[in-house]
Amino acid sequence: MSSRLSDRLNSARRERFTGRAEELALFERALGAAELPFWVLYVHGPGGVGKTTLLARFAQLADHAGARAVMVDCRNLEATPESFLAGMRLALGLDPATAPAEALAGYAGRSVLLVDTFDLLAPLEGWLRDVFLPDLSDRVLVVLASRHPPASPWRADPGWQQVLKTVALRNLSPDEGRAYLTRRQVPEPDVPAILSFTHSYPLALSLVADLYEQRQGYHFVPAEAHDVVAALLERFLQRVPGPAHRAALEVCALARVTTESFLAEILAVPDAHDLFEWLRGLTFVQSRPGGLFPHDVARETLVADLRSRNPQWYAELHRRARVHYARRLHETQGVEQQLVLFDFVYLHRENPAVRPFFEWQASGRALPDRLHPEDAAHLAAMVARHEGPESARLARHWLARQPENVVVFRDLEGQPAGFLTLLALERATSEDLAVDPAIGRAWEHLARYAPLRAGESATYFRFWLAAETYQAVSPTQSLIFITMVRHYFTPGLAYTFYACADPDFWLPVFSYAELERRPELDFEVGAASFGVYAHDWRAMPPLPWLELLGQRELAAAPEMVRPPVVERLVVLSQEEFVEAVEAALRNYARPDGLRGSPLLRSRVVTGRAGAEAAEGARIAALRDLLKEAAEQLRQAPKENKFYRAVHHTWFQPAATQEQAAELLDVPLSSYRRHLRSGAARIAEILWHGEVGGVE
Repeated sequence: MSSRLSDRLNSARRERFTGRAEELALFERALGAAELPFWVLYVHGPGGVGKTTLLARFAQLADHAGARAVMVDCRNLEATPESFLAGMRLALGLDPATAPAEALAGYAGRSVLLVDTFDLLAPLEGWLRDVFLPDLSDRVLVVLASRHPPASPWRADPGWQQVLKTVALRNLSPDEGRAYLTRRQVPEPDVPAILSFTHSYPLALSLVADLYEQRQGYHFVPAEAHDVVAALLERFLQRVPGPAHRAALEVCALARVTTESFLAEILAVPDAHDLFEWLRGLTFVQSRPGGLFPHDVARETLVADLRSRNPQWYAELHRRARVHYARRLHETQGVEQQLVLFDFVYLHRENPAVRPFFEWQASGRALPDRLHPEDAAHLAAMVARHEGPESARLARHWLARQPENVVVFRDLEGQPAGFLTLLALERATSEDLAVDPAIGRAWEHLARYAPLRAGESATYFRFWLAAETYQAVSPTQSLIFITMVRHYFTPGLAYTFYACADPDFWLPVFSYAELERRPELDFEVGAASFGVYAHDWRAMPPLPWLELLGQRELAAAPEMVRPPVVERLVVLSQEEFVEAVEAALRNYARPDGLRGSPLLRSRVVTGRAGAEAAEGARIAALRDLLKEAAEQLRQAPKENKFYRAVHHTWFQPAATQEQAAELLDVPLSSYRRHLRSGAARIAEILWHGEVGGVE
């Protein structure tokens, strides 16, 4: 009988798996019991101790016992109920309308739900503990793997005390470490020194074994080092097969996830299959449906080594990755586009200019949610405590006026830990403008200097604070800023304003992020005063903005040059835009006549040609856009006559309008009417791209 590739992979994994006899026995006893002795097995331990490997072994045992094993890796999810349920449906092969809990309940036998890197779902822990898990069938055994032990609500709840089993993973025993090295064919004379050096830490053992597989005749000599993993990675890097393999490993460390096609593009090679398979075979590189990624400890060490050893190559890899993500943002939408944006932002996690203003490690202890009716009193009380009763009155006004534009960040108990208002200025009434001085001044500023065009919007981040720490650096503040960044990609967003209680404190990072200080918009409410920052997204759209941040990150190191200035875009009113399109059509057949056209610095043209494209490339992009818009008329039966008038006037012009009318076989007056209508429709199509968020 033929076998599947998965059978061979599982066989190899079983052969290499070593130790954890007690944990495996505990799992098998629960799996085989008529009634589950516990419903949730909570496995925790430090990074590199073998949690993922143990869960993979649990899945194999479940399959062997005839149980249904479902693996969910939280690295591939956002900390929201929707994302988790979508991951469950994907793992179960369900359609979007089917509830995972119902599907598991419908399975006749036992099921095992294995959730890896559970610590990444900290904001969702309360929902999982109190809503999702209790809804599962009593035939489902849940295994959670986390770096941290269960939070106090698990341990304090009498109900969970009876159905939760906690297992703390530690290093392998010396005998287990010896058995692992023997299976990896490490020479016996070297084993004692390796065990002494690694203390049977699983990740360290696997790295040492990789060293022996990479080079024939390798002999381990312990070095004096405090960081075992870093020391072993340094040794490993010295013994990779070649420069291409080292570069592939560096790409894998820099990017959040690495696919074979991504690797080929970043390294500029036609075929990266062998390099990708080599990466996949490394014990400290993990493989999931979304791609490859190294263990966190290995990633940090590899990136730090690359930045200090070869900053120019680090900068080049960073640039290539940004180019890739920028293109993918054009090609994707919805959830897939959000993941690409997350990949883009991930490149900036080590930025020295930004890092002090974020709690990167601790962020994520709160869950973004919509405003509930019972939240209003809690949120107003937060504002009163930090800003005074007058501000609290304004907060209540906006919570009632635009409740759909409020994001509430909830703690693990579901209580509000902070909130953010994203007020839509274009929806503000005269009463709103009179009630809140911040909104009134912002609207006057827009009306005078940057009036909104049809289809555009402006957002005021009016209230943003954490319950205890207000606007200071905190996990909730970090989530607030991330939420703001995601909002920047809202189609048609033209302007954003930010009210800060301590504007001087935020000046370094806000200036870095191209948020301009606007003292003329500062305001007072009661005894509290606020400084205001703003950004015109028509002048610098999100994608060029992200590119500028990438350049500034690399320029933050002394050896890097100052980043180039990104040319600001022109902001045209709809009337000015239509006039510019009509002028461009008249000059279509003479490209030199398009030089100096304001459309060359419009969003729709720079989005096609690139923010830093030369004038010739922008002229070519403008001509393509005009022709494509005209083609839409050609394909519409009722507008084809408009296309023909445009075509014979500007694209392949007749000598005179009279001759064009003769070619169309219509009276001159009809021809001119069709021409005006065609130009107007082309301008309308391009205007939709200009204000509709097209990059």
